[in-house]
Parts: sequence; C-alpha cells; structure tokens
Amino acid sequence: MSARKLQFGIIGAGRIGRVHAETLSFRLPHTSVRAIADTDCKAARSLAERCNIAIIAESAEQMMADPAIDAIVICSPTGTHADLMVKAAQAGKHIFCEKPISLCLESIDRALKVVDASGVCLQIGFNRRFDSNFRRVHDAVASGEIGVPSLMHIISRDPEPPSAAYVRTSGGIFMDMTIHDFDMARFLMGDEVEEIYTAAGVMIDPEIGKAGDLDTAVVVLRFRGGAIATIDNSRKAAYGYDQRVEILGSLGKIETENRYPNQACISTAKNVFRDLPLNFFMDRYEQSFVAELDSFAAAILDGHATAVPGSDGRITTVMALAARKSYDERRPVRIEEVSG
Repeated sequence: MSARKLQFGIIGAGRIGRVHAETLSFRLPHTSVRAIADTDCKAARSLAERCNIAIIAESAEQMMADPAIDAIVICSPTGTHADLMVKAAQAGKHIFCEKPISLCLESIDRALKVVDASGVCLQIGFNRRFDSNFRRVHDAVASGEIGVPSLMHIISRDPEPPSAAYVRTSGGIFMDMTIHDFDMARFLMGDEVEEIYTAAGVMIDPEIGKAGDLDTAVVVLRFRGGAIATIDNSRKAAYGYDQRVEILGSLGKIETENRYPNQACISTAKNVFRDLPLNFFMDRYEQSFVAELDSFAAAILDGHATAVPGSDGRITTVMALAARKSYDERRPVRIEEVSG
C-alpha cells in the first residue's frame, strides 16, 4: 500500500457518520478526515471537535470542490445518496456510500452510470462481509470445506425497534434492515437468488405498522443453484443484538454464534449462564467497520477494485423490493419481476 495519507470528507454526522469519522481519524494510519458536513450544524461541530476535523463544510458542494479531498463518505439519509454519488463522481472524488444507494432503481442506475464513466472507486457499506466470523463461513463454503451447500439460516434481530419517524424515511424493514442479510446471503452462498417469498407482520410496535412498515419477518430465498435460505428478522430481541448464521452442506455444516463482551460462562447448582451479547451494531461490528474502510482505502491507494462494488448495492435493493412485493401480494416473487 502507498505511504500517502488519504484525505476524506464525510457527509452526515449521525450515528454511522460518527463511527466512520472515528475510524478514519483514529484507527487507520493512512487516512485522515479533512471535512464534515451535516444539515445539523451542532452535530457537525461536535463531531469535528471529537475527531479534530479542520473544516465544517457549509454544503456538500463546498466539500466536493476542495482539491485536497480524495474521497467522500456518504452517511446522510438514504434519499440523498444517489445525488451525492453523482456529484462526488463528477468532482472526481472516490466514494464510500452507506446502503441503500436509493429506494429507486432508476436513481441507482443513473448514479452508477455516472460513477462508472468517471473512473472513481465506489464501495457500498456492507460491513458484515468484513466480520471475521462471517468471513470464515464464506471461506468454508467457497473452499468446499462443508461440501455443496443446501440450506442456510440467517438470524438478524435488533435489541430495540427504531422510532416511527425513522421508519417513515428509511424505506422500511427490507431496505433498512434485511438488506444487510440479503447481501450476506449472496456473499456467503456464492450464488445469486432467483426467487423470494416473505411472511411478515407487525408484532412489536403498532406505530411501525401505522407508518406503513413491518417489524417481524421471515424471508425465504431460493438460489439459482437450488439451495434454500431463510432470513429471520425482528426489530426487538429482549436479550440484545442477535446475529447468527448456519449453513448446511453435503459434507457438514458451519455456524456462527453471537459475540459477547467476554467468553466466561458461569455454572452453578441451579443454572449455567453467561453475559448478554454485545448490545448493538456499533459494538458487534466495530472491527468490521475498520476493516471495510481499510479495504476501501487500499483500493484507492493501490488502484484495484473495491470489495463491494455498486452492482452489489443494486441487487440487494432489487431483493428488498421483491421481498416487499411478495408480502404485499402474498406470493413468491422472481427477481426478474422487479430487476428492471
């Protein structure tokens, strides 16, 4: 990797923006954050002070025009992603964009066309690919260690549901939450999905239902190679953040458990117990956030392809649209029905 230090601009000083700012400022020696922008001036100022960021940009355009900035990290609300990608590409800035690129395939296609023509690097923020547990599952399947995979089960449950206000702008559970699991299913199985069936409901928070969304879902995926996967989502697990995977193959299986603050297990005459799992994604996936940005920086500095290109962002949005269509129409939906 080159010894040059990359200069980043971050758009969005919310929860994930803070994670990325701290990673780029403190955890990667070859990166630095030069500018931060957010419509919430107080949040931008607070993050700038926390991470020693020199410039609080008044607009994304000001950041794009700064010749010292090499790459833009887009952490703003989903509805802004595609337009910001276009502006960054036109300004010659490399792009790291949080998922999803857009809720609209036409917007995604327009943005990806501009990015491709510009020649800049683009990476989509599917950080779970960089988690060491899930990477081991991927490698076991890819190497044939467990034979030919036939069944996969992904469990992804949040400790608390989001607010109804957040739900109304997030695109819903399949775009906001399950989209990570759609990416993991493709990544771990090494195959593409051809059909999706969804069973779902509102079982946790009636306000989520009033906002037009769901909070509990099981999604069945059928892969081109014949394997079947289930994704089990819930917006609330009382015991904490639940993130597990199991794949059954012809020669055996591989599974991952949750991550815990420690590995201690206490046994007494009455019970056997351990501490609760790490409570949310910032803790559970702390190292994967570092690894994904390290990978992105390496792609820029060394001139190779990014690990999660824009096409991966598009297909997971297609899968999310298919999952919602399946729920609405109470039938299996083939990917080509919504792929455009």
